Amino acid sequence: MRRVAGIRDIAAEAIIVAAGGRAILLQLAEPAVARGVARHSDFVAAPLRRLAGTLDYIYLVVYGTTEERDAARRHVEKAHAPVRSSEGEPLPYAADDPGLQLWVAATLYDSAMVMHDLVLRPLDPDEAERVYREYAVLGTALGMPGELWPATRAEFRAWWDERLAALTVSDEARRVAHDLLHPRAPGAPFWLRGVMPLARLVTAGLLDDRLRSAFDLPWGPIRRRLFRAVLTIARVAWPMLPTGLRHAPAVASLRRRRSRCAA
Repeated sequence: MRRVAGIRDIAAEAIIVAAGGRAILLQLAEPAVARGVARHSDFVAAPLRRLAGTLDYIYLVVYGTTEERDAARRHVEKAHAPVRSSEGEPLPYAADDPGLQLWVAATLYDSAMVMHDLVLRPLDPDEAERVYREYAVLGTALGMPGELWPATRAEFRAWWDERLAALTVSDEARRVAHDLLHPRAPGAPFWLRGVMPLARLVTAGLLDDRLRSAFDLPWGPIRRRLFRAVLTIARVAWPMLPTGLRHAPAVASLRRRRSRCAA
């Protein structure tokens, strides 16, 4: 059985990217995040660029040098600086709010582990605890105080379940989610639209019934069977792929970022 040393073994698996839609919708289910994305983000206009930017950040934080991690942090801080509500707005938000940074990092961690456990294998308790502790870096690299990250997986699960129960999907969140899952931006590549039905299926399948319904994602017996079939194929096929192919997005991202810095 393949041993997992830590976050570096998890984040390298490209199959984890398939849980990205779940992570984004969970983030949008926090009203303050949805308001900030709706008013300041170009997610909808440039979904691939934003996806690449998010992956670049994750890969640099996990695999980069200290200098590269610092550069990634400065880049994100600069991008996030104007993302804040105006004085007096009824729903205040700020991209550098430690609580929102915690929520975003938590959705990335939980979605990664859900996909890893479904397609590869559940981690043993020691592995899972080590990976969990290391995933805090996705928040702390942006300045989130480390003490905000729950100390153990058990504490995280209790906090997570409470946060999930309190989430409210706003009209704003539904609109952004719909646009993200049905890209119509001019110049969007044909292949992106071609893979979106599968992305919508996987995203809906990875959410619980309440959030799936709140986001108006279609679901039923046929989609449930299709989702299970996709997971079955992935479980069989993914471990058989060469490591170089499974890790290709991470390697390509690091090469792209390093070539830009060297230019």
